[in-house]
Amino acid sequence: MAQIYDVSDVNFEEIVIEKSYDKPVVVDFWAPWCGPCRVLKPLLEKLADEYDYILAKINTDENPHIAQEFGVQGIPDVKLFKDGKVIDGFVGAYPEPKLREWLEKHMKSKLQQELDRAKILILEGKREEAEEIYKELLEKYPQNKALAIEVAKFFINEGKIDEAIKILDTVPEYQKEYYVQAQALKELAKLKDACDNLEVENELDELYKKASCYTVDGNYEEALKLFLEILQKDKSYRDEAGRKAMITIFNILGERDPLTKEYRKKLAMVLY
Repeated sequence: MAQIYDVSDVNFEEIVIEKSYDKPVVVDFWAPWCGPCRVLKPLLEKLADEYDYILAKINTDENPHIAQEFGVQGIPDVKLFKDGKVIDGFVGAYPEPKLREWLEKHMKSKLQQELDRAKILILEGKREEAEEIYKELLEKYPQNKALAIEVAKFFINEGKIDEAIKILDTVPEYQKEYYVQAQALKELAKLKDACDNLEVENELDELYKKASCYTVDGNYEEALKLFLEILQKDKSYRDEAGRKAMITIFNILGERDPLTKEYRKKLAMVLY
């Protein structure tokens, strides 16, 4: 059960400083009149149990001295305490994907621990046990579309395309970041088919089949290299299959990923 506290001058030392020696304490500086604070607050509360951190909420109107002590100028201002000290923070209302990314720099969620266990089982060749974990996690976290993306990747790799598509169809269009990835994974299913079934008749077919297999295996850097090589040799190969495959990988990785940034530039240089 999540540990969530309203903190003031009276209990700041006990809740924030002392407890931060046992587990991370996320401090949310907020105020009743702050619109972005109302957006961020339920996300921090929702994730407190999943990431096993203590959430300390400090009303800056009622506790200006604490806010001043920690240099709070704009709100919401979120600070992470460990071992009695601030180790990280941000200002503003992060959306859930970005908030998760920030948290995961410092701690693993219960969900992530189970995902790690599934990945170990896959490496051990116990794929059926891993599949059971994935299915249980989908039932436990039905609204977690990052999980849906992860599990769909597994099913695609297993060749269970229909199951993967069924999961991907649950990602709504308004969740733009996940929706783009879901659509990209549907394209990934086509690459899985190419990896398994493409009959090689020439050098480009060989490159495309190999790159498709790299993509399905999650070796995106090697895949991007080969798809780029295809474009350099023949931009029109299989109706611009090289360009389309690279865009699919970009969408899977997300725009902030270093590989996306690097190979978008390389793609532009080849095309234009």
